[in-house]
Formats: sequence, C-alpha cells, structure tokens
Amino acid sequence: MKYLKMRDGIELRYKVDVSDSPKAIILINHGFAEHLNRYDYVAAKFSENGYSVYRYDLRGHGKSRSKSGHIDSFNQFISDCDEMVEKIKEENKDVPLFMLGHSMGGLITALYGIAYKDKLQGQIFSGAALGMLPSISGIKARILPIINKLFSNLMIKIPIDVSLCGDKKVFEAYLEDPLVLKKATMNFYVEFLINSIKELKERVKEYNYPCLITHGELDKIVPKELSVSFFNNISSKDKELKVYKGLYHEILNEKEKDHILNDMILWMDKKLIYNNKSN
Repeated sequence: MKYLKMRDGIELRYKVDVSDSPKAIILINHGFAEHLNRYDYVAAKFSENGYSVYRYDLRGHGKSRSKSGHIDSFNQFISDCDEMVEKIKEENKDVPLFMLGHSMGGLITALYGIAYKDKLQGQIFSGAALGMLPSISGIKARILPIINKLFSNLMIKIPIDVSLCGDKKVFEAYLEDPLVLKKATMNFYVEFLINSIKELKERVKEYNYPCLITHGELDKIVPKELSVSFFNNISSKDKELKVYKGLYHEILNEKEKDHILNDMILWMDKKLIYNNKSN
C-alpha cells in the first residue's frame, strides 16, 4: 500500500496500474463517500488499452490517514490533486496526462481545471456534480451555512440513494463496503454542496480544457442538466457531451460500462493523435 504525504502532513493512499510503454496516464478523482478500490475494473480497462492509471483515496475517505468524513475547505482537494499531478509528472517525464472525475470527483476535476490551466492533456467527467444538487436546493442551501457556524464538526449520516446504479449488485456491494463513508461533518457538506458550487458558478467561464462530459440520462443524484449547463457555459472550444440513455449515476458501474469506457479511450486516443500531428 502506497501513501503520499501532503503539504499539511496528512497521507493519501494511492495505487498505480501500470501499462507497458503507456501512451498516456490517467489520474482518477473518485466521488463522495467512495474510495479507490471501486475503480479496479475501470483501471484495468484503461491499462489494457495503453493507459497507466493513478488513483487515490481523497482526504477524509477510504484508507487515507486523515480525519474520516471531514475537510476544512474544498480547496484542500484541489491542492491534494495538484500534489498527485506533480508526483505523476515527476515519475513519468514527458508522458501526457489526463484526469477523470466522477460525481464530487468531477467537481474537483473542474475546479482543478480552472486553477491549473496547462498541466493536462484533457479532462473527462462522469456524472459530475457541476451545480447545485436537488438534495440541497431551496431553504437548505440558506440554512446549512448558518448551522455550520455553530456545529461544523457535527457528524451527519450520508443518505444512500437506491438509484445509485441500475445494477442492483453494485448498490448492494456499496452498502456492505466497509471503506465507504457512512458519515461526514456538517462542514464537509457545506464546503462540498454550497461553497464549492458557488465558486464553480462564478468561475465557470475560466474553464478552457479539452473535455469529454459523460452522464446517465436517469441520474437522480446528480441530474444530467448540470452537465449540460457546464458544457454550455465553459469557454472550451474542444468539448464533447455524451448522455447515455437509460443509465443512472454510476455509469462506470452499469452493465454498459465497457461501451462508456471505450468512448473515453477513443476520445483520449483522438487527443493524442491530434497533438502528435500538431507537434
């Protein structure tokens, strides 16, 4: 088991799936209440197709050595992500780097893309939380920040949505997974669901990376409209949006996952071919 020590002393668990003579590398940002092991199949598929994969447990998640279910600021995720990027670049000189983010990891990916404009070949989004979620809309969005000032460390049970995935076995495995977060602090919720969303909304025009945005048509946790809005408002000229009919939130765990992963691989292959020609 590998750990990378962050600037503030916490240690993030990470794993590398190496492809022989990789044409590029992918860094995965997992979603809220997840951990890196849930991307075993995804990593294997990418590595089989010539892409080495780095994945890590976000702070507060999985087996990372940090306070479980807590962050002080959402920007800690962005800084952590950049430290992972720097490690990858140090270990893989001159190898192109892509980033994939699912759900909350997609929000991290988008904000990273705004903060660090020239470090990646492109970004891929899966069911990304790129706007205000239905679970926090309305009066909750106004009340929670007030409550947070008094009870920022209050641990709140994480709701589990049965519409996580169309494959019931995936949902059952998620429920039984001991590494899946069961609670998070009030401050985590406010930073994730309110403050970071506000920042993205204010800065969305600054986003300019080549990107592939993918989403399940029937996603109730993160509605597809959030990806559509992001696609329409970013400044990227090189952008593509794919909405997969009949699929739910975790499109990379659906029975149709190979089709989606092949779409992602093809998109990256095209970026590499185009850039090689340009050079």
